[in-house]
Amino acid sequence: MSEPGKAGGYVGRLAPSPTGYLHLGHAKTFLTAQRQAEAASGILLLRNDDLDAQRCRSEYVTAMLEDLQWLGLTWDGEPINQSKRLNLYASAFAALKASGHVYPCRCSRKDLQAMIRAPHAEDDEPLYPGTCRHLSLADTGLETAWRFRVPDGRAVSFTDRNLGPQSFQAGLDFGDFLIWRRDGLPSYQLACAVDDAALNITEVVRGRDLLLSTARQVLLLQALGLAEPAYYHCALMVNDAGERLAKRHDALSIRALRGMAHTAEEVRTMAFAADAK
Repeated sequence: MSEPGKAGGYVGRLAPSPTGYLHLGHAKTFLTAQRQAEAASGILLLRNDDLDAQRCRSEYVTAMLEDLQWLGLTWDGEPINQSKRLNLYASAFAALKASGHVYPCRCSRKDLQAMIRAPHAEDDEPLYPGTCRHLSLADTGLETAWRFRVPDGRAVSFTDRNLGPQSFQAGLDFGDFLIWRRDGLPSYQLACAVDDAALNITEVVRGRDLLLSTARQVLLLQALGLAEPAYYHCALMVNDAGERLAKRHDALSIRALRGMAHTAEEVRTMAFAADAK
């Protein structure tokens, strides 16, 4: 597999998931990613995070590409589809098993059903109580999920390029987390970490609601012996009720704003309006 990111120079990425229409919060994050890449005279890749087959739709992929281009976003090379990279994730999972970093999990399907998509503040993976920690690698069945064994009391620290020093502690802020679903697909955490390393990403720009995901992914990269990128977490956009923007807020989707005859420049200004106050 030929990876477009070049070691030694700045490589950023846009990583939308086609599970709904992009909104103003996405616009802010992606425009920030483009600004960071341009400031460093680097390149910007587009990764289509399309692993969630139940929620990803082709019409959202089409809308995503159209809306990004309408906003004035550009990227280097062809879009990279996670659904075409399963062998890469499987190899990383096998390495984690071989090194003893994972254990099987028999918790219910209901507990695991949302773990493929990127978590957010209101639906982040709950603190796992260690129910299946006693299971050995041999305790598997046809439908077994797998968790990463977080070192007890381990602190994960990094300096965010926007928010400054960050530190999260295992057992307090997050626990053992899923890396492989029982239906044979990688979790968001594993796929994202593996791709960022494989594509030679040097800086990840995303919303601050993913700070805990960053802590988890740092642990995965360290366990796999892979390079860690720098991180830049953007402040979140909220609606008039103070709620974080999500894809369910259709009125603030880029597609809806385009339909209301807003220009791309107006939408770009709206995306950063809160920062200017």
